[in-house]
Amino acid sequence: MGLMSPPSRRRSLRRSLRLRALRIWLPRFKRRAMFLFGGIAVGALAVLMAKLADEAQALFAGLAARAPAAPLLVTPLGFALAAWLAGRYFANSGGSGIPQVIAAHGIDDPALRNPLVSPKVAVGKIVLLVLGLACGASSGREGPTVQVGASVMYALGRLAPHRQPGLLIAGSAAGIAAAFNAPLAGIIFGIEEMSRSFEARTSGLILGTVIAAGLTSLGLVGDYTYFGRTPDVMPFGIEWLAVPVVGIAGGLGGGVFSRLLIEAGRGFPGAAGHFVKRHPILFAGLCGLGVALCGAGSAGTVFGTGYEQAKGILHGTTAPPDSFGVLKFCATVLSSISGIPGGIFAPSLAVGAGLAQNLHGLLPMTPIGVLTILGMASYLSGVVQAPITSFVIVDEMTENHALVIPIMICAILANAVSKLVYPHGVYHTLSRGYMPVPVAEDGRAPGP
Repeated sequence: MGLMSPPSRRRSLRRSLRLRALRIWLPRFKRRAMFLFGGIAVGALAVLMAKLADEAQALFAGLAARAPAAPLLVTPLGFALAAWLAGRYFANSGGSGIPQVIAAHGIDDPALRNPLVSPKVAVGKIVLLVLGLACGASSGREGPTVQVGASVMYALGRLAPHRQPGLLIAGSAAGIAAAFNAPLAGIIFGIEEMSRSFEARTSGLILGTVIAAGLTSLGLVGDYTYFGRTPDVMPFGIEWLAVPVVGIAGGLGGGVFSRLLIEAGRGFPGAAGHFVKRHPILFAGLCGLGVALCGAGSAGTVFGTGYEQAKGILHGTTAPPDSFGVLKFCATVLSSISGIPGGIFAPSLAVGAGLAQNLHGLLPMTPIGVLTILGMASYLSGVVQAPITSFVIVDEMTENHALVIPIMICAILANAVSKLVYPHGVYHTLSRGYMPVPVAEDGRAPGP
């Protein structure tokens, strides 16, 4: 009596196995669904940010065309307003946003991580990025898309019952993939720059997130190549002299740029540093005035992301003034140190294109399209010191696979030259300012 019959025992065993399988597979299904829906959300937001950024730049361009002197007033006031809003309502939204995500990835305490990748920061990033571009800032949207993507994934992860590894990396990778329509570059960026390692446990989920974001972007805006396809080739011969020249020049320029950002992030010495700390809004306005003056000296070509100018140089359809590369460099430095939200990816590509334009007189035997591709990869690699990401992203944006080898050599050479100017990458170095404990130069917390 009290013993179960064999049929009852079998039914009870099957019920127990079903419950156990449900307990095992339901959390896994929820986790995969979270990464999938997160990728869709990041892709949609990346498209939205691209549309808003384009509208903001068109608005400013229209104003400058009607009143050429307007930037001298609008840009400083816009910078000051954006800096005030960032400091008053959207803390941790300044700059590109990538250092904040790197710092958040290295912080285990949710109370310290949340302010760096919160929904409020994401909203502020979008609003202030658009405001900056509407006022002529030399900024890109790709870095901000990384912080927005990471914030979206982190917000979804907080709904889960336990911490999900790889969320911030997945959001960051999806942001780059959707912003540039470059899924492979997004994956490489997540591995090389954001985590500097390959997390086997979450690699499939990160890939799934990037695919979801890429498909969302593809569905909303269609298939496209960021800079358009280029047929330029580089036969082995005297043209290859451009590879070391452009690689060294791009690495040197990118290294100087990142060094300036790092020194500004640490705080200017002496009276200048004291002034900036006491008057950040006024300093942002002065940076805006500097950008406006750069715009006046370049016939208005340095404002915004620089996408149209870089594309025109690449395809030989338009040629901005010879001063474009230098003044775009200066305008991007001023925009980046002002404290307003904005990325450096797209402006770096534009500076690299300007560098190629300036070097074409020295290297006339190399087609301008080839020089531009090499210049973009070299300068970007010099800035971020992530050579694999740099050559993959430029190759995907131009679909010129015939130049893969020279692009790779330029990116690696530029990375080595940049490290002579400053030995550590700009993003990881700046991320230390957002971490609560002392960290090593590479941005990682020190070991025990």
